[in-house]
Amino acid sequence: MTVQVDHLEAFLLILVRITAFIYVAPFFNLKNVPRKVKAGFSFFFALVLYEVVPMPELVYQGVIGFAGLLISEALVGIILGFFTNICYYILAFAGQMMDMEIGFAMVNEFDPVSNIQTTITSNYYSYIVMLIMMVTNLHHYLIIAFADAFKIIPLGGAKFSPSLYLLMIEFIKEYFIIGFRIILPVFAATLILNVILAILAKVAPQMNMFVIGIQLKIFVGLAVLFLVVGLTPRVAEFIFDEMIYMMRSAIDGLR
Repeated sequence: MTVQVDHLEAFLLILVRITAFIYVAPFFNLKNVPRKVKAGFSFFFALVLYEVVPMPELVYQGVIGFAGLLISEALVGIILGFFTNICYYILAFAGQMMDMEIGFAMVNEFDPVSNIQTTITSNYYSYIVMLIMMVTNLHHYLIIAFADAFKIIPLGGAKFSPSLYLLMIEFIKEYFIIGFRIILPVFAATLILNVILAILAKVAPQMNMFVIGIQLKIFVGLAVLFLVVGLTPRVAEFIFDEMIYMMRSAIDGLR
């Protein structure tokens, strides 16, 4: 497999878009993956796409014009990867809300998947959803969708429309809806527990409901998480559907 000199500029544009996507997209942007592996994967992926991607006639003036094309392609890769990866923040939001109800809000850890400080339940959902993503080969779908994006968004033909801003507003709505769907079982259980504790506080005021409530909330929260662990694939399905929708919408906003 060789790269023709006439198409060297196109190959560089493909490589820049792929590299930007790999360093931002979910699963591929894990911190424990060496940068050399990411760079090598981006290079060989660019070689493969070079054989199948349509080669349009690039129009630019001088070095500055070509640098503008490189920046444009880098932004396309970053936007596609970011709009896909941002769906993982739903898990961080849901996990933090769960731990706030249970009483684990003070236990913070660094999540290498979303690259933010999260709680233990957030880490649990992030890792389990990432594992389901690997088992179901969703990362293969992301690669195929990204490769197909070259047919819709040709090299040097990206248009950054205001619809990307509207897409972010729409995502914020879905962000809270999916997040509250995930935390609903824990929230409902703790709400019932709070009502029971309030009734007991009136019936037996000599009991210290604050001390009892902390322990009961942890016990009930962990019990609910154990009971709903079988629904984790449904949670992953919500995240995957949102991820695919965001990537398709981002492609439409750049065409």
